[in-house]
Amino acid sequence: MKLFKNQWSNIIIIVIILAMIIPQTRKPIQIFVNKLISFAPSVNDEDDREKIADYNWVLENARGKRVEFSEFENEVIVVNFWATWCPPCIAEMPSFQELYVDYQDKVTFLFVSGEQHETVDNYMKRKRFTLPSYKMRTKAPEPMDGRTLPTTYVISKDGSIVIDKVGSADWNSESFRETLDELIAE
Repeated sequence: MKLFKNQWSNIIIIVIILAMIIPQTRKPIQIFVNKLISFAPSVNDEDDREKIADYNWVLENARGKRVEFSEFENEVIVVNFWATWCPPCIAEMPSFQELYVDYQDKVTFLFVSGEQHETVDNYMKRKRFTLPSYKMRTKAPEPMDGRTLPTTYVISKDGSIVIDKVGSADWNSESFRETLDELIAE
């Protein structure tokens, strides 16, 4: 009996390793862990904030319509680079959806994916998200770089990058909402 008690920790570790190896269980576990460890993003110090080099960036919305980033100049903008296959991206999308419901008329949200519109649309419908999705047609302006997923930029009305977060975060937190309210009031 004592031998069996000592083996419980080994059995649990083996089950966890097996769950992470099996593709069908790995993704849900990664999403759960990302949700568990996600916190509100931190705001960049005013002295360390970079500005958008220019607003020459062309996107395409889900209907295939060309969208110029310059249309959003002098607005508060949230740009999120993500993908439907990315567990940290999937983990933060529910918090973005809740935030979007309350701020869609005050803030411009751009969810940018390199995937086909059909893939993104199917994902959004399946999850019942109403987030506006886009595809890049030209390179994002400096210093934005969406090569690591997820990466999110919060841009103030004057073009300063207030938040540049790589990895998942809780975007629906009270502290982030306060940050957005301050940016909107500027």
